Amino acid sequence: MSEETTIQRLSTEGADMLTLAGVNDENLVELARQTGAKIALRGDTLAISGNTEAVARAIPIAQRMIDTAKQQLPLTADDVLRMSIEGPRGGDGNGNGVDSETRIVLPGVRKIIQAKTSGQAEYMKLMAENDIVVGIGPAGTGKTYLGVAAAVDALSRKRVRRIVLARPAVEAGESLGFLPGDMQAKVDPYLRPLYDALEDMMPHERVQKSLETRTIEIAPLAYMRGRTLADAFVILDEAQNATTAQMKMFLTRLGVNSKAVITGDKTQIDLPSREDSGLVQIERILPGIEGIGFHYLTDADVVRHRLVREIIKAYAEDSGA
Repeated sequence: MSEETTIQRLSTEGADMLTLAGVNDENLVELARQTGAKIALRGDTLAISGNTEAVARAIPIAQRMIDTAKQQLPLTADDVLRMSIEGPRGGDGNGNGVDSETRIVLPGVRKIIQAKTSGQAEYMKLMAENDIVVGIGPAGTGKTYLGVAAAVDALSRKRVRRIVLARPAVEAGESLGFLPGDMQAKVDPYLRPLYDALEDMMPHERVQKSLETRTIEIAPLAYMRGRTLADAFVILDEAQNATTAQMKMFLTRLGVNSKAVITGDKTQIDLPSREDSGLVQIERILPGIEGIGFHYLTDADVVRHRLVREIIKAYAEDSGA
């Protein structure tokens, strides 16, 4: 005897249909793949059919997809996969899975930066609530990208007067000395990810002008020595490769009305010894201090290609073997 088929219909009125369905209906196909339900989009209705369990799994995910499409936010098959992994936990009461406060609207580029996972949402909340936030996790979890977004937002709202983005220039099996050009040309490859994040959030002309006026500064960590950074939003990226002495130097640069975000991946330490890492040290000695928040992102927060999540899992399992 076959199990009875259940059909549930959700209104899609007000949602952008192309965003909801995805290219070649990839979003609907992914929803069906993850839940086992049959999905059909007709007019202003999304029909979900199948056995009771499959339909029950699909409804909250489908509602989050509809709400996302109504807000004209990006939606891909990978986003649908993340929604299915997270389930209905967290949210802003609208089924989106993230709090409405964890959205950043960036002027000039007509772009909304929004947490795509509950882990990212918690990270963004910590950045809003603390003067120093340490974000630790694997590649692709948005540690740096969301930090830069928070910095650009603070600058746009005139909460700070400048942004300082820093990275330790550690030679990870490659020698800087053999790169062509002057010192700036040699360190630029290390800083390129910061430029890329910045230019995704501000018009190119504004980025260039801000760099010229030093409203935004992108520099190797060593350039921070001897300075006091007041009225600034400071980001230290790739902090696992800052030495303990460099990390102390960085943290003691902060002046009045400054915020700092420190990001790193403890599986990517390129220093001679793991214990040389300033990130490892502050993880041990700074938790519990009011105003300093630590947040750990995981492979569930990866927002790159879905295979990146599986690759990270494979490496983690291999190192633990």
